[in-house]
Amino acid sequence: MMKFITRKDILLQLKRDLIGKDAYRGVTLTYSWMANQFGHFSLGFIPTFILHKILLSKTEIKQAEIWAPLIIWGCWILFELFNFLGPLLLNKTIKKSASGKTTYIFNPEWANLAFDTLTDLCFFGMGALACSLICCYSPIMMIGFVTLCLLAIYPSYYWYSTKMHLQNAGYPFQLRLSQWNFNMQDQHKKIITGFLNSKEKGKHLLLFGSKGSGKTSLSVGIATEFSIRNNRCSYVTATKLLSMFFEQRDHISHSPGSWTWHDSSLLVIDDINPGGLIKKDILRATLFYELLNNAEYGPSNIQHIKAMNIIWVMGNEEPSEQVEERWETLLGTIGVPESDIITVNLGNT
Repeated sequence: MMKFITRKDILLQLKRDLIGKDAYRGVTLTYSWMANQFGHFSLGFIPTFILHKILLSKTEIKQAEIWAPLIIWGCWILFELFNFLGPLLLNKTIKKSASGKTTYIFNPEWANLAFDTLTDLCFFGMGALACSLICCYSPIMMIGFVTLCLLAIYPSYYWYSTKMHLQNAGYPFQLRLSQWNFNMQDQHKKIITGFLNSKEKGKHLLLFGSKGSGKTSLSVGIATEFSIRNNRCSYVTATKLLSMFFEQRDHISHSPGSWTWHDSSLLVIDDINPGGLIKKDILRATLFYELLNNAEYGPSNIQHIKAMNIIWVMGNEEPSEQVEERWETLLGTIGVPESDIITVNLGNT
């Protein structure tokens, strides 16, 4: 399988992030990550500088250039441990909302959060030890600083490329699955977890629900977890996708490492129908299939829709619809096995 985000793409994105004004080009997720790590470096550097001066002028402690960074870094380690272990120890999967209803919360990806915490601590330490070296050179501090710099290479590569996967997906907002906080049945939670952890391709998740049921945010949360695992994901509205059905499959790099919907491992199709008080489908399954199976690109479109994982964000599920209008029938028409069609109705709580 072709790898879309290469080292060359990362270097090109890095160049774009470093050169140019934010007010002109906007702020990318990769730029935000770099700014965040520079902040961690600074929060290690500045307090160390202040503490070093205090230890030299107010105390008789020897080797202040060693004690100052160790104290500051130790404080940040304790702070990050509290940030990480606090939610882990206090988190409950079931809680009561203000209305008295039971609200399910998906468990966070603790291993991923631990890796993020260690990355932050690495930059805190780099800042503290860099300040120590400037205040007074010490071979021990130099060894520690070089070691942290080497340890930071892989996490920096991983997180920077991961942010590229997230920003190239085109999500309308940032949301991890553990942040999703709506009503859901246990059986639906198991379905979502199974879809997320499945290694198989060609799985189709149909999310039904009225306006305000959380179906869009749920789809974004699921897709975000796929992106963080460095899968190629794409978010599109149904209207936009219909126009894409008439486009040739070209890998046009609008941004480094970008991809088209054809090349996605997971595709989120949002706003297929509004739901709520609008019971009938505005975009009928038959019309969708007609545009999908157009004369020029139909066979290719069908092959891609059939083969990739897709989250279909629907409105209300209307039992009175004719069989030929139902979206399950559409998927069957293009060759998706019934076993690969998964339905979750967020309205059934």
